[in-house]
Amino acid sequence: MTTKGNKTEREEYAWVLDYLPYGNPNDPRPTYQKTPLAQAVGDSKFVLMELVPKEKVTPQIQSRVYIGEGDREVIDHVKHRIHYNDLTSGAQLELPYVLEQSVKHHEERFVKFFNEAHPITTRQHMLELLPGIGKKLMWAIIDERKKGEFKSLEELHERVGGVHTPQKAIVNRIMEELKDDNIKYRLFTRPHRRPHNE
Repeated sequence: MTTKGNKTEREEYAWVLDYLPYGNPNDPRPTYQKTPLAQAVGDSKFVLMELVPKEKVTPQIQSRVYIGEGDREVIDHVKHRIHYNDLTSGAQLELPYVLEQSVKHHEERFVKFFNEAHPITTRQHMLELLPGIGKKLMWAIIDERKKGEFKSLEELHERVGGVHTPQKAIVNRIMEELKDDNIKYRLFTRPHRRPHNE
């Protein structure tokens, strides 16, 4: 994806996964040198990150916080990007629930994915990358959308009975992409390694 000044790559909002009042437990520095942190996942590209909250502000777990330009109510600044394995066990447990909230919050984006998904190679289709969707369901979705675009994830489920919870299939795919830095195809996330010019 091409960007202008990386504007489209920056996360504007993030979902809080865990709050660490005494800093990251893996930070070897003494407690008095550490600042409170929040671990979070971005709302757009699902970037995992650590955030520094404003003084005397406690970010609520599962809350959606603004991290873009200008005034921020809860977060002082983004500290850095992290890997899935850097998340606390609590953050890892929260992640699927928070991702499901994010998918619901941006339902139009994911309905559009089902309406516009196309083959990646002559042998594989984007839809097949979603856990639980094989050739049979892929063709059922394609045949059904020819009759008219899906308007919601619920409608997709109603029209294609085999797709019981489309949002969970999306969440499971996002989880796979976040856990595996070397995954071949990325539908919803961006790789952890960033170009040198960013």
